[in-house]
Amino acid sequence: MRRLMLFTVVIASALTACTTMKSGSVSNGGLSQLSGTWELNYISGPRIAFNGLYPGKKPTIKFEVTEKRFSGNTSCNSFSGILIADDSTINFTKPFAITRMACPGEGESTFVEMLRKASSYSITGDSTLNFLMGDIAIMRFHKK
Repeated sequence: MRRLMLFTVVIASALTACTTMKSGSVSNGGLSQLSGTWELNYISGPRIAFNGLYPGKKPTIKFEVTEKRFSGNTSCNSFSGILIADDSTINFTKPFAITRMACPGEGESTFVEMLRKASSYSITGDSTLNFLMGDIAIMRFHKK
């Protein structure tokens, strides 16, 4: 019985991993523009000034659309995961890997919390990426 349950979990995980990218062609619209490395320059919510949250290094996120992966740095720890996105929606609610070095301040926890709240994105021009919660911009990045 345990083997059957384990086999079922493994198969379900494999099928989920194969279908994490929602419909949408990599060659059109927002999804193809998402590729590359982006640096955070605005985050909503905290009462601490942006430069106070990230005094030394700003968080970054890199999208590898064709590989269906994302990775980055929270300003302290590195993270990576499977990209779940289409031309306008994005989902960071699934577990992703993150290193666990001790980090000063609230910057990292604020970044990860807001990342998980993002449900869609928009790209203006070629250099500004906004993560949205509903229709409210909660994070803004510029292309590096």
